[in-house]
Amino acid sequence: MDTFALVVTIGVALFFTYTNGFHDSANAIATSVSTRALTPRVALALAAVMNMAGAFLGSGVAKTVSEGLIQTPEGATGMGILFAALVGAITWNLVTWYFGLPSSSSHALFGGMVGAALAGGTTVYWDGVLDSVVIPMFVSPIVGLLVGYLVMTAIMWIFRRSNPHKAKRGFRIAQTVSAAAMALGHGLQDAQKTMGIVVMALVIADVEDYGDPIPVWVKIACAVMLSAGTYAGGWRIMRTLGRKIIELDPPQGFAAEATGASIMFATAYLFKVPVSTTHVITSAIMGVGATKRINAVRWGVAKNIILGWFITMPAAALVAAASYGLVHLVTLR
Repeated sequence: MDTFALVVTIGVALFFTYTNGFHDSANAIATSVSTRALTPRVALALAAVMNMAGAFLGSGVAKTVSEGLIQTPEGATGMGILFAALVGAITWNLVTWYFGLPSSSSHALFGGMVGAALAGGTTVYWDGVLDSVVIPMFVSPIVGLLVGYLVMTAIMWIFRRSNPHKAKRGFRIAQTVSAAAMALGHGLQDAQKTMGIVVMALVIADVEDYGDPIPVWVKIACAVMLSAGTYAGGWRIMRTLGRKIIELDPPQGFAAEATGASIMFATAYLFKVPVSTTHVITSAIMGVGATKRINAVRWGVAKNIILGWFITMPAAALVAAASYGLVHLVTLR
């Protein structure tokens, strides 16, 4: 039964990674597709490859997820907590994907972990949740907004005397690099989050010891599933990010992607905190768009997206807590 529970939990974790891929694929490529720098299929293929590569670039975020948010639970109860956490995250991913809202898969997962841990009587490290989740959740969009605005302002000043058509053509080519960097950062951040969950499951099952390095097969499995999900594509969310917030041109697309990628690499390597790729790229697009004029950004759409950010963690936590209740009832029989 323990082996079966482990296999099921890891399978659900990998399915979460798949939903994360198609839910967040838009983060990496929506701007490139909307500016016609890349065709959708080429952009998705590029994002899938770079997502896979990014998964192997570090382990700091995975360590924060597996050791810094909740106490590693034990036995059948522990496996039930992880299973319920993943169900809460997957449910929220699918709901927001259906409505085309670019919510955070990361915060759905963290909300699921906290909700399931509370329902299962496991200690939540509230300091860790505050430092690694809540503070970055508020700070990263502000940084994305400001840096996006400053990067776009710098581009406008540097290329102020350039031929507009030549500049746009150049930035279309440059967007191939910035989209690849964005996808690499997405793989670096989001694949590691699931690696952290799988490592917790292996520790609960006594297959791994606490603090052991991430097994290579875990990295490969998470990278492949994230990459496959990315290639499946999240067209509904892509429309919201690429067109509904603001109509982007190639220089703006490059500025937004360069901003998003820079923030994701900095947070993964310097602070080892899991930030939301959705929050970062959405706020960067808003910051870039505001350089045109403040009302060029469709703030009504932005308001709905931000509302989704605030309710993601509590909603996923509630679903996860309810899921744990059901798991507990079934295992009691």
